[in-house]
Amino acid sequence: MTVRFKLDENLPRDAETLLRDAGHDAQTACEERLTGSTDPEVLDACLAERRVLVTLDLDFSDIRLYPPTSHKGIWVLRPRTQGIEGILALLKGALSVLGTEQTDGRLWIIEPGQVRIRE
Repeated sequence: MTVRFKLDENLPRDAETLLRDAGHDAQTACEERLTGSTDPEVLDACLAERRVLVTLDLDFSDIRLYPPTSHKGIWVLRPRTQGIEGILALLKGALSVLGTEQTDGRLWIIEPGQVRIRE
């Protein structure tokens, strides 16, 4: 199953490569000139393109602002440190869960050793 992802501007380019190498369609906010855009603008672009947003921005984990049923999915990464290795490890862990869990209409909070999913 191929998933369409949009990577927020706060993620390294290596994250895009990892997702593409795993067989997914990944685009970055920077490629689409969304750098500096508001959170709602970024999410609107994801909705228009039917993409799952991948971000480090904790604002997207607020289900009162971004109810899970209102989007194709949001993955909020919560690494222990902001280093590239930690971010990539979280993405690899999430990809292993992707085989058994859907993204549509769900918020995924991805932390070291666990993925919490809210509907």
